[in-house]
Amino acid sequence: MSSLTAQQKLILKKMIRELQSYRAPHTEFVSVYVPAGYELFKITQHLGEEQGTAANIKSASTRKNVQVALDKMIQHLRTYKSTPPNGLAAFSGNVAAGEGKQDFRAWSIEPPVPLNVRIYRCDKNFVTDILEEMMVEHNVYGLVVLDRRDAILALLRGKTIVPLQKTHSEVPGKFRAGGQSAARFSRIREGAYKDHFKKIADYMKNQFLPLGNNLKGIIIGGPGTTVNDFLQHDYITGDLKKKIIGTKDLSYTEEVGLQELLDKSQDLLAEEEIALEKKVMEQFFKQMLENMKKVTYGEKETLKALEMNAVGTLLLSESLPEDKIFELEEKAQAGGAIVKIISTETREGVQLRDLGGIAAMLRYEME
Repeated sequence: MSSLTAQQKLILKKMIRELQSYRAPHTEFVSVYVPAGYELFKITQHLGEEQGTAANIKSASTRKNVQVALDKMIQHLRTYKSTPPNGLAAFSGNVAAGEGKQDFRAWSIEPPVPLNVRIYRCDKNFVTDILEEMMVEHNVYGLVVLDRRDAILALLRGKTIVPLQKTHSEVPGKFRAGGQSAARFSRIREGAYKDHFKKIADYMKNQFLPLGNNLKGIIIGGPGTTVNDFLQHDYITGDLKKKIIGTKDLSYTEEVGLQELLDKSQDLLAEEEIALEKKVMEQFFKQMLENMKKVTYGEKETLKALEMNAVGTLLLSESLPEDKIFELEEKAQAGGAIVKIISTETREGVQLRDLGGIAAMLRYEME
C-alpha cells in the first residue's frame, strides 16, 4: 500500500473532523460506502427502498429527518455519472443543532485508496472509522524466516503478516548413501546449502526491491548460526543489505516462525520509528547550531515563517492539542512544507516539547 500524500491526508482529515462534529438526537444520519467497481444505480435503488421502510418509524420528526436525508443522498449520488475509480463515501443528514431546526446537507469524497466494503447505515453519528483507517500509516517491512532446509518470505503491513513465498532446500539428510566418501558427501551438502541460500536471496530481491521506498526495512530470523552464515556470504545485493534492520534467533520456521519473528521484533520496529524521529530532530538541532536564521521555534516565530512561505519542514510535538496540530498542518500544506509529528519518546522529542512543541527548518534565512 503506497502512503497517502500530505494533501490527501489533509482532505481526509478535514472531512472526518467535520463529520465527527455533528451528532443527531436519534438514528437519522445516513452513511453510504460504495466499493470500487460497484454500480451506483444499485445503491440509489436500495436507498429508495429504505425510504419506504422509513415510513414505519414512529416518531414523526425522526421519520421526516431520515426520509429527507435519504432523498438528499439519492439526489447527491445522481450527480455522479458512474462510481469513481476508488469508490465513494457519502453522508447526509439534518445537522442543525437543536430539535425542530433544519439544515440538511450531503457530502461525498472519493477515497485516496480503493474501497472494498459496501455500507448503508442510519445512526446518531456518521460512520468515519473506514476513512480514519486510511489515515493510518502502514509501513511495510520484509520478513524472512530461514533454516538450512526451509525458508518463507512475508510482508508486514501494519499489524498484518502477508506470506509471499516459500522455498525448500535440496540439502540431503545427515546420513550419506553407501559408497560415498565423507568428504564428497560433505561437499554435496555444502553445495546444496549455497544453492538454498542463493535461492532465498533471489526471492528477496524479486519480492522486496520492487517495493522501493515503501519498504521500510527487512528483518531476518532463524537459528543464529544459519542466519549468520547466510549474511556473512555475498548472497544478498547491496541494495537489500542496506534495508536489513536486524536479525532474531528463532525456534520455529514457516508460518509459526513468522509470528515468532514478529513477536520478537517489536523492539526493532519501535526503534525504527523512533530512529526516523531522532534523525529529523538531529537535523533541526544541527541547523540551529550552524545557522540560527534557518530555523524557528515557538508558535509566534514559526507562524510568521509559515506566512512568509519560508518553512521547508514543520516539526510538531504530539503533545500539542489536536486542533492546533490540524491548524498548523493546514497552513504548512498550503505552502508546500513537509510536516513531521514528533513523539515525546526520545530526548530530542522532549526538547521539542520544551521549546513550545512547534519548530521549523527554513528554506531560506529569516531575520
